[in-house]
Amino acid sequence: MSKQIQEAYIVAATRTPVAKRNGMFRNVRPDDMLAHVLAAVVAKVPGLDAHEIGDVIVGCAMPEAEQGMNVARIGLLLAGLPNSVPGITINRFCSSGLQAVADAAARIRLGEAEVMIAAGTESMSVMPQIMGNKISLNPAIFAKEENLGIAFGMGLTAEKVAQQWQISRDEQDAFAVQSNQRAAAAIAAGAFRDEITPYTVRTHVPGDGGTVRVSERICDTDEGPRGDATVQSLGKLKPVFAARGSVTAGNSSQMSDGAGAVLLMSEAAVKRYGVTPIARFCSYSVAGVPPEIMGIGPVEAIPRALKAAGISQGDLDWIELNEAFAAQAIAVMRQLGIDPAKVNPQGGAIALGHPLGATGVIRAATLMSAFQRTPARYGMISMCIGTGMGAAGVFERL
Repeated sequence: MSKQIQEAYIVAATRTPVAKRNGMFRNVRPDDMLAHVLAAVVAKVPGLDAHEIGDVIVGCAMPEAEQGMNVARIGLLLAGLPNSVPGITINRFCSSGLQAVADAAARIRLGEAEVMIAAGTESMSVMPQIMGNKISLNPAIFAKEENLGIAFGMGLTAEKVAQQWQISRDEQDAFAVQSNQRAAAAIAAGAFRDEITPYTVRTHVPGDGGTVRVSERICDTDEGPRGDATVQSLGKLKPVFAARGSVTAGNSSQMSDGAGAVLLMSEAAVKRYGVTPIARFCSYSVAGVPPEIMGIGPVEAIPRALKAAGISQGDLDWIELNEAFAAQAIAVMRQLGIDPAKVNPQGGAIALGHPLGATGVIRAATLMSAFQRTPARYGMISMCIGTGMGAAGVFERL
């Protein structure tokens, strides 16, 4: 007998501030960041019986080293959740966090759980390089020309997108400047304050007479935005992926550290705990594209997610489109005819950073905060994914 699909609601969301790689979180472990947001999101629902949490699903794009060993289970135990709560780490590269939200919602919609947590954590400071501890590509990739894109670095795929969609260097730099200006303005206005759970970084330094002095720093603001960036200053940067290219460090997303978490409930759990949902999970879609132009992935995923949600693109009021690179974000907006005013109103990954597997959940926290401060009804989170994919999730404010 088939079960009736039930609604899944987001009732709480939070995140750490996002740090630059080797910045304020350079000595913070990713499992500690995860534990921090898991404890914080549970605390947002007073009286919640943590034994009811059906699973903790955590996205991580490089689940190895300090963020390996099923970081989801380790993080939830460090957070003080009951031993009875299970945890699983998932990886779909840059959409891992959004995938975690979708998977958690699916468990609730199918009636398999009443309370779920979706989260993401990533420390690009602890990883020796962006591709992890050991790169071991299958030699068969190089046997056929059509498979070579699998081995392309992300920057090179952005160059391919810039060429194919004719995105100029000036356009990319102008987009990057706008991202930084929007993010700086949002920080100044306190727009991120409610979604961030401050993190206290403790540093041990030698003191007099063989003593150890402990200094503390409360981190409560995203570290990446460069409000003083201009087209002129970015124009001085050299391309980093192709000698005659247009993609630079200034118009690409920043390597970052951060974590986020959202708490989801069924309608029955919402009523039982007397909480007011922030949003309803509407739909999620993921689609594949040629690996060498992976940045265009959202062009395929977004229409599918909108169709599944039963709305049109024009119904979207707030769009969190991950800015892996300015070139691909511009190409996606141009290809789909998306209103730029609705995209990343508070800046995107070029300014705010992109801690890979955590980004989807971090941007979910931003969207949930926007829902509570603005009249936006429908919001979407979307991103491109390495090896040629795109993902998109649609949410409705309640």
